[in-house]
Amino acid sequence: MADAKQIIENLFAVNNVSVPKNRKALLDQFLKEEQNITAINAIIENQNLLMDKWKLENRVNDIIQQQVRVLNATVGKPYETKFDFDRFKWKDIAAFQFEGLEEVGLTYDEKTKQVTGIPTQSGDFKIVFKFKLAGEPDNILYHEKPILLIVNPDPKSLWKNLESDRNDPYWKEDNITQFAPIDGRHILVSCKRGRAHANVGSFREDDFAFKDLDTGWSLVVVADGAGSAKISRKGSAIACNSVVEYFTGNAESMKAFDELLQQHGNNGGNDTQKKLNHFVYNELGKAAFYVHKKLEDFAKNAAVTLKDLSTTLIFTLFKKYEVGYAFLSFGVGDCPIAVLNKDVSEVTLMNWIDVGEFGGGTRFITMPEIFQNEKFATRFGFKLINDFSYLFMMSDGIYDPKFVVEANLPDIEKWKEFLADLDGKNEDKIKVELHPGNKEITNQLSTWMDFWSQGNHDDRTLAIVF
Repeated sequence: MADAKQIIENLFAVNNVSVPKNRKALLDQFLKEEQNITAINAIIENQNLLMDKWKLENRVNDIIQQQVRVLNATVGKPYETKFDFDRFKWKDIAAFQFEGLEEVGLTYDEKTKQVTGIPTQSGDFKIVFKFKLAGEPDNILYHEKPILLIVNPDPKSLWKNLESDRNDPYWKEDNITQFAPIDGRHILVSCKRGRAHANVGSFREDDFAFKDLDTGWSLVVVADGAGSAKISRKGSAIACNSVVEYFTGNAESMKAFDELLQQHGNNGGNDTQKKLNHFVYNELGKAAFYVHKKLEDFAKNAAVTLKDLSTTLIFTLFKKYEVGYAFLSFGVGDCPIAVLNKDVSEVTLMNWIDVGEFGGGTRFITMPEIFQNEKFATRFGFKLINDFSYLFMMSDGIYDPKFVVEANLPDIEKWKEFLADLDGKNEDKIKVELHPGNKEITNQLSTWMDFWSQGNHDDRTLAIVF
């Protein structure tokens, strides 16, 4: 009765109707009449209905205006983001559906409360979240809440792949991958133009060479032409070919190593060790200087500066003896040489790289000061290893993204990770089956060499002896 009276008084007040004191009894009698009670109950019911409707509409508006951000996606990459009603405080949503997810290649999983899939196109997409609240009639239309989903393009797709100028006098193939027998084993090597060069149609600066020599030694060479040098592509090619040329033409000098190694095996003294070290320094030093001289001669004849041909250079000679494998090496620049033992439990580094010694500034075989520096002798290596599983030689286009820092190179676990990467444990699930009978081995390595690494778009060269 009190609520009914309050409702009538409020109604009268809105309509400027006042009830004098002498008519209070009349109002009480008015409120007791059955017809009026029915009308008052209808007012109360309509008021409640209006209030409930307002609360629902207000709640719908709150949800529509509520900020909801979802993670950005990338074309071609698996995507998942939590879309949790509890976190959004949407427990009063009774029914819902998404519109527009399928067009992008995504779906919503109600069990996991996640939006998942692999986006198929890039752009800014308006995903419509349609919903109804508990208490709303089933026959009403869904409310619509737009949610912005940003799908970034595949970074790889932003890079152009323009062919280099075949008419250039120093042109060479943009990409090359080879597989061949070497010293009773096999060599797999790939040399690919980096995205940075492909994007502007410039040239592959890296180069390589390998050969089984008549002396029983096998030779592998890798060179990384400096990107800042005008024709370093020619410099790296000259460097690699000159190493092969030197050892092919100086076969007799390498035979002396056989005698020294046999003497060392018989007595194992410091004297023979010194002779071996001297031999390595002398013969490989001559080879390094031969390369420098060849570059110098070319620069003079071509009327370019030696600096225009700037290139790093690493090479390894190896040969099998009864006591194991002998490895001889030389290196200038930031390209590592590593030998993994038979059971992949130990790594032997055959060179140090200039990036550590010179605080980020690499060195090139074109620099005369290389031969005058007191550390020149430390650029040569000699190791006798019982047996080995892999010989790796690579340019910094591989080293930088896969090993990051020089300190990781002596860590056998990092090399195991690298082998696992080659075996398919990578983002693209690309596997290189290092087996001589694999007919797809060159295609597999060539494809693997295209791995994506943010900020690492230099030429890539990787040589594997196994």
